[in-house]
Amino acid sequence: MYNQSELKKIIERSIANLPYNTEAEKLVDPVKYILSIGGKRLRPVLALMVCNLFSDKIDDAVIPVTGLEIFHNFTLVHDDIMDQALMRRNFSTVHNKWSINQAILSGDVMAFIANECFLQTPSHLMTKVLRTFNKAAIEVCIGQQLDMDYEKAAIVSQDEYLRMIELKTASLIAASVKIGALFGGADEKDSDLIYEFGKNLGLAFQIQDDLLDIYGDVKVFGKVSGGDIVTGKKTFLYIKGMEIASSAQRKQLQEHFMKEDQEPEIKISAVTAIYDQLNIKTISENLANEYIKSAFNFLEKVGVHSEKKEELIEITSSLIGRDR
Repeated sequence: MYNQSELKKIIERSIANLPYNTEAEKLVDPVKYILSIGGKRLRPVLALMVCNLFSDKIDDAVIPVTGLEIFHNFTLVHDDIMDQALMRRNFSTVHNKWSINQAILSGDVMAFIANECFLQTPSHLMTKVLRTFNKAAIEVCIGQQLDMDYEKAAIVSQDEYLRMIELKTASLIAASVKIGALFGGADEKDSDLIYEFGKNLGLAFQIQDDLLDIYGDVKVFGKVSGGDIVTGKKTFLYIKGMEIASSAQRKQLQEHFMKEDQEPEIKISAVTAIYDQLNIKTISENLANEYIKSAFNFLEKVGVHSEKKEELIEITSSLIGRDR
C-alpha cells in the first residue's frame, strides 16, 4: 500500500514529465505555470489511493489520473477569469499574470492534454473510464452555469445551492475515486459505493472552501480573504444567512452584496459581523461534518478489509481539520 505522500510524489513526477508541443511556447507557459504552483493533487491522489484499495498495481492508472489534475486546473483557470480572482495558491492567477485571452486559450488546451492522458487507459477499461470522466466534466460545466445563474438570482435556496456544488465540485471528486476503483478492478457495487463516498467528500470540501474564504488564513489558503463577499458571490454562508436572518439582517446582507463601490474592507467586515451574529460558521462546519460522516458510512460498506481503508480515512479526516 502506498501512503498519501508517496502517491503525491508519483503524481508530481507524472506532471513534470508531461510531453508538450512547444511550437507555441506562449500557449504552454501558462499551463506549466498553473501546474507548477502546487495544490494538494487531491483528485489523482484519491484515485490512486482507491485503486490501491483493490489492487497492488497502480502503474496503469498514473498517467490517466494525472488527466484529472490537469482538467481540474483547467477549470480553475477559467473559474478565476469568471470570478475576477487575482490570486490562486498565493500566486497570481493566469489571467492576471498574462491576459484574459491567453488564460482562455491556455485553459482550453489543458482540456485536450487531459484527454491525451486518459487515452493511456488500457483498452478493456477505456469506455468505462472515459464515460465516468466525461459525465463529470459535463456536470462541472452545468454546475458552473448554475453558479453564474445564481449570481443574478434574487433568492437561491439551500437545496439549489447544494445541487450546484454537487455538480461543480463534488462530481469530479466522485468520478476520480470511481475511476480509481475501476483501475483497481472493483465490482460495480463497490464502484458505486466509492462514488457516493467521493460525492459526499466533495460536498464537505466545497462547504469548507466557502468557510475558508472568510475564516481561513490567507497564508495557508492562498486566496485573498473575503473575496467571495467582495465579488458578491452567493456561497453557502450567504444563502444560509439569508434563510435564517431577521428582516433587518436580511436587508443589510442584500444591501452589502449589491454595493459594488463599497470599500472591500468595510464590506467584508459588515457581512462577516452579520454571519457571526447568526452563528453561520458553526452551522456550516456542522453541515460539512455531516457530509464527512456520510462519506465514511459509504466507505465502511466497501468490500475490502478495514486496514486497507486507513490511509483513505486519514486523508478524508485531514480535510476536516484544514486551517480555518
